[in-house]
Amino acid sequence: MTQIAISERKQGVSRPVPLIEAVAIKYCLYARKSTEAEDKQALSIESQVKEMLNLAERDGLTIIETKRESHSSKEVGQRPIYNEMLAELREGKYNGILTWAPDRLARNAGDLGSVVDLMDQGKLVEIRTYGQRFTNNPNEKFLLMILGSQAKLENDNKAVNVKRGLRTRCEMGLRPGVAPTGYLNEKNVDKKCQSRIDPKRGHVIRQMYEKVAHEQWSGRKLHRWLEDTGFKTHRGKPLVLANIYLILRNPYYYGEFEYPVGSGNWYTGRHSPVIDKELFDKVQVALDQKYVPKTESKEFAFTKLIRCGYCTSGITADEKFKKLKDGGVNRHVYYFCSKIGRDECQNPYINETLLIDGLVELMDTLSLDELGMHSRIEQELARFNKFRVGVLGHKKDVQTPDVDIRNYAKYLLKEGTIFEKREMLSCLKTKLFLKDKKITVA
Repeated sequence: MTQIAISERKQGVSRPVPLIEAVAIKYCLYARKSTEAEDKQALSIESQVKEMLNLAERDGLTIIETKRESHSSKEVGQRPIYNEMLAELREGKYNGILTWAPDRLARNAGDLGSVVDLMDQGKLVEIRTYGQRFTNNPNEKFLLMILGSQAKLENDNKAVNVKRGLRTRCEMGLRPGVAPTGYLNEKNVDKKCQSRIDPKRGHVIRQMYEKVAHEQWSGRKLHRWLEDTGFKTHRGKPLVLANIYLILRNPYYYGEFEYPVGSGNWYTGRHSPVIDKELFDKVQVALDQKYVPKTESKEFAFTKLIRCGYCTSGITADEKFKKLKDGGVNRHVYYFCSKIGRDECQNPYINETLLIDGLVELMDTLSLDELGMHSRIEQELARFNKFRVGVLGHKKDVQTPDVDIRNYAKYLLKEGTIFEKREMLSCLKTKLFLKDKKITVA
């Protein structure tokens, strides 16, 4: 320990004070390279470490650990390395911080307050930067907080200025950010935020709109067409189905844009439109045409119980409605492969009526949970007896007859409710597959 002699003066008389031991300071070297725009001219992490190691060697400082972090310090408690350093300070692993500048530690009041609290508790003896020292001294802590607050003020002002600049660009008809597929960003500095039609892809985007508007193509059909033609974005990646729908819904292609998205602030762009507003509106109508009349339930009897015989994806279903001459509507249910991750699967769809016929034919060969089926029959009979006694006035219950469970299963397939059909199929001990409009077993 270093011995320091202190003297104090009182009423003009100087008298010595006993020697006290100075606290030995063990430093943690903390270097942070922020992702924030204002730090573009700051030293890199390794440059900071090099400079601070030279300072430590010059002044004879003891470095216990070096921590490097590349994370924004604008939000409280979001830096894992910084939080780890605070925890080790509380544990007493070291009691000093060596860093390039005060703003490397904090640009918000929360993190700065944590540092000052550690000073008040005596667990942080000193913060040393390239040109300053901060100890548990009211004036030095106040200066530290002033410097931290100044960094926060700079951040806040910069955010306001950036938003104002983006709003001004939007009012000029320039959409900030990466141009959508079919456009390319101008690289010239004097044409910042401007875009031009991609000569290799712009005409393809227009064809996509035309095929949906005039030929009623679906998103999946567009996806297969783009795959067959080898279409790639300017980054060399194919368009996924979700991106196709985003393109078809994007008003940027006819000359307008919303910024930020969801804000309700619309602007007229300076870029050349790929399509006109009329074509865009026709596509929106085509996309919204898939209106499904309300039915009692959107549940389907055999989904999640059968798998595709080609790619083993799940079997899903959809319903179609056909208007009759007398004004009525016929409902048709079709089952088909969900093609999860396998758009190339060519397993054809099957009508629910044909699917039920196939299940009925297989029922004599399928392995059933007999206990479960008998329990279901007893429940059905108990419900029937309640109806006879409560509604029809009969006094005697019908006794449980010997029922062929396979005939009962066939009856449920043809006449049961969606719930009864699903419950019955859950009693199967065999896995079912749909392939080429036929039901097969594993």
